[in-house]
Amino acid sequence: MGFYQPHEALSRFLVSAQQEFKIPIRYLQEYAALGTGGGIYHFRDQILSGGAEAFFVLNADVCSEFPLQEMLEFRQQHGDAHSFVILGTTANRTQALNYGCIVANADTQEVQHYVEKPSTFVSEIINCGIYLFTPAIFQHIGEVFQRNQQELVLCPYLGEESSNGWQRAEVIRLEQDVFTALAGSGKLFVYKTDGFWSQIKSAGSAIYASRLYLNQYSKSHPERLAQNKPGGPIIRGNVYIHPTASIDSTAVLGPNVSIGEGVTVGAGVRVRESIVLHGASLHDHTCVLNTIVGWDSTIGRWARVEGTPSDPNPNDPYAKIDSETLFRDGRLTPSITILGCSVTIPAEVVILNSIVLPHKELSRSYKNQIIL
Repeated sequence: MGFYQPHEALSRFLVSAQQEFKIPIRYLQEYAALGTGGGIYHFRDQILSGGAEAFFVLNADVCSEFPLQEMLEFRQQHGDAHSFVILGTTANRTQALNYGCIVANADTQEVQHYVEKPSTFVSEIINCGIYLFTPAIFQHIGEVFQRNQQELVLCPYLGEESSNGWQRAEVIRLEQDVFTALAGSGKLFVYKTDGFWSQIKSAGSAIYASRLYLNQYSKSHPERLAQNKPGGPIIRGNVYIHPTASIDSTAVLGPNVSIGEGVTVGAGVRVRESIVLHGASLHDHTCVLNTIVGWDSTIGRWARVEGTPSDPNPNDPYAKIDSETLFRDGRLTPSITILGCSVTIPAEVVILNSIVLPHKELSRSYKNQIIL
């Protein structure tokens, strides 16, 4: 569900996901950006059409263990049949200000106070953007909708920014408009997870998310990860290699490397902390560090493509990845290097801390640039 215009890549993804997981998937497009609560309220009939007793709402820009079964069991033990659950995790005191903060009863885990991105410290427990609702949530969202309508009637000039007053009334934020009101009512609870969780606010943060998932696989699905074998590439740490990829035995991969479908990796190649998407080709002796290599891209012999990681503080177990701005003091912030799809990097050049848009054929080295 979202305001994004459906396009070929999204449609292709939905079709392939339905085939792989054998479940029906639909994309519901909002007629306007309705906010985190307005969207599910607008499509409430579709959500309830299957007669669900409860349903999950998950923001798309987070990665997690997604402890959904645990949240279901937690809800059965807390509150009543119409209670709601927020997934929470612990952040450090400074970074907590960047998230929705939850104050909960230590014994019952009932949410007593909720503040979205407070200006001063409220709590170290933050909202993960993963919720378990019952149909009763629509009554509470509906109350916000009614209140918005009344405000438009009383103050019609508030709707002047929108050509449609109903559209303005339907813009509802779960966090500020609904959770804040539900806190202290005995209806809202927090399930605190010790598992991994992170926001994915930029393309580059996918590298950190990939590391979290590969680390999870090493515990839960070690068979998914590559192992050192005679005649195979040298594997260091957690590495995923798609079965269709062709990897030279002298290549060194890892830690935190994901190699996609049909990728070709030549002799003497070094890849670390990177994602190489399907159809890409890394020619002999290339060095790829802290980089996302787009679909069907090519990196020439002896080229070096490198980015700068923006990882959380490794010495703080509760540190989260920061949402870096693209520019700082008028300059591009050093970050993960990203090659768009079908990019060609020539032999013997260096690409450092740069973003290369799709279908570009470079002819020289670049540093700290966005190549349009």
